[in-house]
Amino acid sequence: MSSGRFGETGCKLVGTWKLVSVSGTTSTGERSETPYGLNPIGFLIYSEDGKVTAMISYGGRKPISVGAGAEEQAEAFRTFLGYAGRYTLSGDKVTHHIEISSIQNYVGKELVRSVKFQDDRITLVTPPTPVSGKVQTLELVWQRLPVES
Repeated sequence: MSSGRFGETGCKLVGTWKLVSVSGTTSTGERSETPYGLNPIGFLIYSEDGKVTAMISYGGRKPISVGAGAEEQAEAFRTFLGYAGRYTLSGDKVTHHIEISSIQNYVGKELVRSVKFQDDRITLVTPPTPVSGKVQTLELVWQRLPVES
């Protein structure tokens, strides 16, 4: 493939991906198969024009009640992550340039992920990141969804 706007293999990322699994490992080697709870749901969309949208909902979320108090609202916020912006791919690294996020601290930042391609799956690996009260390196496996006509 020729080098283009998204890097030499950027077109491999284009599409919609569904979260298959996520695991975390702390610096001491403690491993967690459920950093986002049991059965999290996530979608990752890379567009041809260089945009990325990511959403992850922790597994086990409870419906929020009408007139929810601060505790319920905080739990709903704590168990959902969403962001969007631009992306670039260089070698085995994809960088998400964040323009909007459920976590305001991410806006204007670059989230760099190692990326491995395997058939119709990609694996993204984060640098050490605070998740569920622990700093962990996360490995997220995504499955490409078929294009529907």
